[in-house]
Amino acid sequence: MKRITRYFFEGLLLLVPLAATLYVVYVIFVKIDGTFNSIFKFKIPGTGFLLTILTIILVGFVSSNFLTKRLMRIIDATFTRLPFVKMIYTAVRDLMNAFVGDKKSFNKPVLVSVSPDKSIQLIGFMTREGLEHIGLSDKVAVYLPQSYNFAGNVIIVSRERVTPLSAYSGDVMAFIVSGGVAVK
Repeated sequence: MKRITRYFFEGLLLLVPLAATLYVVYVIFVKIDGTFNSIFKFKIPGTGFLLTILTIILVGFVSSNFLTKRLMRIIDATFTRLPFVKMIYTAVRDLMNAFVGDKKSFNKPVLVSVSPDKSIQLIGFMTREGLEHIGLSDKVAVYLPQSYNFAGNVIIVSRERVTPLSAYSGDVMAFIVSGGVAVK
């Protein structure tokens, strides 16, 4: 009976993440595909999803053009001036830039000592090396992602409490988000 129970849990460990991932991908595919198919009345499954991908690529191509960069700067400046829109737009823009833009913010993994004897440490990413603009010249900003969550905290610590890690940022983020389980 113990062997059957062990096989059952091993099966769960394999199937649950696989099924959850496939389900999320399926739901996203169906939503995107259904949205485009209802707008353009396509009957071929996948056409809406393909159009979404092509639209994103086309917008990326157009926005990288010299002539449209000026237009994009005007749109950016306009959105950052509108009171309520500014809050949403800049937060989403900065988050996207932190991961995929030219100004990646999560590329400096660090170890932060939170106790004087260094017995308690946290892994995060240094996002600002100088905080003079808020009157904290001897401090740095460190982003601490949360495990099994797409949230995190920014902490301000003395520069002496931060130790740079010589590791690939993507591996460090996977390690943190997985609760320390993911290791390459």
